[in-house]
Amino acid sequence: MAMLPARVTHRKQQTRRNKSGHVAQTCNSLAFGDFGIQALEEGRITARQIEAARVAAGHYLGKNGKLWIRVFPHRPITKHPAESRMGSGKGDVDYWATWIDPGTVMFELAGVTEEMAREAMRRQAHKLPLATRLVKRS
Repeated sequence: MAMLPARVTHRKQQTRRNKSGHVAQTCNSLAFGDFGIQALEEGRITARQIEAARVAAGHYLGKNGKLWIRVFPHRPITKHPAESRMGSGKGDVDYWATWIDPGTVMFELAGVTEEMAREAMRRQAHKLPLATRLVKRS
């Protein structure tokens, strides 16, 4: 099931500029699990990509371990329909996304061996449009 906010104050938001060189100040370390997947570059992740990564890890792990999703798509992305004329205001909300800064821990995993965690995170990384790495609790 796709992730989206239950209710928002403003249906459409202004787009955010890229802050090149900005490193994550929060959510940059493990909080819940023993292993995590951390972004190495900035970018935008959609709700569908988050869901695809969750399903990929869930299929591999089965009932073993626990998975935490540390990111939530709270930004609406609008789009005009194809072949529509210019003007006539802002387009409708097309999908929901979140911006990821370098260093953000997106998923965490606990209750599995390091080999299982490495394989689950590798499968998740294939679903994400960013370069990532595995981090573990020291």
